[in-house]
Amino acid sequence: MPKTPTVYDVARHVGMSTATVSRVLRRPEDVRPETRALVHAAIQELGYVPSGAARGLAARQTGVLGLCFPDVDGIDDPASVPAPVPAGQAVEVVVDTGQAPDVHPGNLYMGEVMRGAELEAWRTGLAVMIAVARGPASAATVSDLAGRVDGLAVLSATVPDDVLAHIARRIPVVVMAGPGIDGDPHDHISVDNAAGMRALTTHLVADHGLRDLAFVGGSADSPDDAERFLGFRAALAEAGLPVPDAPAARGDFTRTTARTLARRLLAAGDLPRALVCSNDQTALGFLDELAAAGVDVPGRVALTGFDGIDAGLTASPPLTTVRQPMVELGRAAVDRLRRRMADPSLPTATMNLPVRVLLRRSCGCAPTARATPGPAAAVAPPAG
Repeated sequence: MPKTPTVYDVARHVGMSTATVSRVLRRPEDVRPETRALVHAAIQELGYVPSGAARGLAARQTGVLGLCFPDVDGIDDPASVPAPVPAGQAVEVVVDTGQAPDVHPGNLYMGEVMRGAELEAWRTGLAVMIAVARGPASAATVSDLAGRVDGLAVLSATVPDDVLAHIARRIPVVVMAGPGIDGDPHDHISVDNAAGMRALTTHLVADHGLRDLAFVGGSADSPDDAERFLGFRAALAEAGLPVPDAPAARGDFTRTTARTLARRLLAAGDLPRALVCSNDQTALGFLDELAAAGVDVPGRVALTGFDGIDAGLTASPPLTTVRQPMVELGRAAVDRLRRRMADPSLPTATMNLPVRVLLRRSCGCAPTARATPGPAAAVAPPAG
C-alpha cells in the first residue's frame, strides 16, 4: 500500500515551509495567488488530504458540530434492522394497494431541522455530525459524539438531564424545542407552540362557530405537546367553553398510531365537530381513516395539525396547520452554538421563533382565505 502523503511531502515538493502550506490551507487570503496555485497543484499531484484530526489537535477545535435526535423508529435491537439486499437480486414487482405510507415524524420534521443546521454550518465553514440516541446504549452514543465535536445541539427530551449536564461541562450545548426552565444551564431554541395552537383554536371557535372540539395529543413526555395543549385550553377558556384536563386521545406523533386512534373513535361513533391534532402526522393519520369511512372533512369533522410539513399541503383536503420554522430552528441552533463557542461567558438564552397559522380546506376555509397578519397574543393560563 503506498505511503499516505503528508503536509511535509507537499512542502518538499514545492520547496516551501510547512507553515506556508498550512497558511494556504487555513488562511488562503494571507498568501499570494502564485503561491496558492503552486501548493494546490502539488496537493492534486500527490493526492494529499488535510488531516482534520491534526488540525483539531493544533487548534483545540474540530470544526465539527454535533446534532443529536431521538429514535423515532423504535429500533432497540440491532438484530431487528433489515439485512442488506444482495447485489444482483431480481427486482420485485408488486401491485400498489394505495395504502397511506407508514411515515415517522423524524422523516419529515427532523429532516428539515437537519437541513437548516447543515446550511448554517456550511455557511460558516463548519461541518455537522449526526447521531441518533437509540436503544440502551443511547447515553454512551451521545457522550461519544460529544467527544468528537466542538458543540452539541440536541432535541429536547432526547438525552437524560444528568448526561446533558455532564456534556455541557466540556462543550457548549443548545437544546432545540421545548421551553427553557428556570435554573436550566442550557441555551434553548424553540417555537411559539402555545400561541400558535391558541390562534388556530380561536379561529375554529370564532370564525367557524365550532363548539365541540377535541385535542389529540402526542407523546406524554413531549414539552412541545404540553405547550400546544396549553394553547388549546387557553382558547377554549377565552371562549367560555369547557376546558378539558387532558387530551381526548393521545398518540406518539406517528401517522400509524393515529390511524389506530381514529378507528377506535369511529367505532365508538362519537365524533366531535373538530379534531385539533398536536402535529401534522397525527392529523394525516386521522384523515386516512376518516376518508376510508366516508366521513366528510370538513363538512362533518374539521381537522387541523401542527408543523407545516409538505404532506399536509398535498393531502385531500389540504390540511389546516400551524407552520413552525423547522429550517430556521436548525439554523438558529447552530448560530447559538457558534456564539457560545466564541464567548463561553454569554448568559444562557431562550429564543422563541414565531409560527404562522395556514388556513386550508380541512377546517372549512376556502383556498383563497388568508389570515390577517398580526402579533401572536400571549397565552394566559386557562380557567378550570
